[in-house]
Amino acid sequence: MGEVIFIGAGPGDPELITLKGKKFLEKADIVIYTGSLLNPEILKFAKPSAELYDSAAMDREDILKIMVKAAKDGKLVARLHDGDPSIYGALQEQLDFLTKEKIEYKIIPGVSSLFAAAASLKRELTLPKVSQTVIITRIKGRTPVPESESIKELSKHRTTMAIFLSVQHIDSVVKEIEQGGRPKDTPVAVVYRASWQDEKIIKGTLSDIVDKVKEAGIKETALIIIGEVLEPKYYDYSKLYDPSFTHGYRKGGSDVS
Repeated sequence: MGEVIFIGAGPGDPELITLKGKKFLEKADIVIYTGSLLNPEILKFAKPSAELYDSAAMDREDILKIMVKAAKDGKLVARLHDGDPSIYGALQEQLDFLTKEKIEYKIIPGVSSLFAAAASLKRELTLPKVSQTVIITRIKGRTPVPESESIKELSKHRTTMAIFLSVQHIDSVVKEIEQGGRPKDTPVAVVYRASWQDEKIIKGTLSDIVDKVKEAGIKETALIIIGEVLEPKYYDYSKLYDPSFTHGYRKGGSDVS
């Protein structure tokens, strides 16, 4: 019996796949990837004899059929997901099916586009006294979202927000953010194809980001990040490296609670 390895292939830059992910990709007999999202350069890590399947034009049954047949034939299957498979990756339905078929599988995490975007923006997503929480969400589209998790409701927390799969509805996103009570001068960044060679970064505020994004022609494959961490007016230094702060590995000059 073979095995299926779900690999987080990273946000786009082929060097951002993990060493472990690359190792299993190099060994795989079958590689299933989403051509509409994955950088084709990553496929160069596959061995020449590997069979490649682009899942962009396939449905769930097609993908699962290939996985199960290959695994039962004793082959190693690499299922490549862009970013990390645990976020908006349609992962669980695949895992449940493989469990039902008694097919062994592993998951190798990957670098999310959120963290690639933060790196490109040269920003920390959590700053003391600014925001210690990151909300990852998406706007309601063909995939429903519970009302309690609407952009409007989540916006009321006034935390850093990372909004996936929503740039084509950015006008609705901004409207809901404002309905949640955030002021029009709240900083916003839209990162298109984070870490790719053609990456674009659009910066603005709730008052002007819609026009800027439409002017740039960005309609897909972009992440929206909202929050004061993007342009912090103030923040406290971390307690971890405060010379007066004592913890399990260092005694400070005076303990601070």
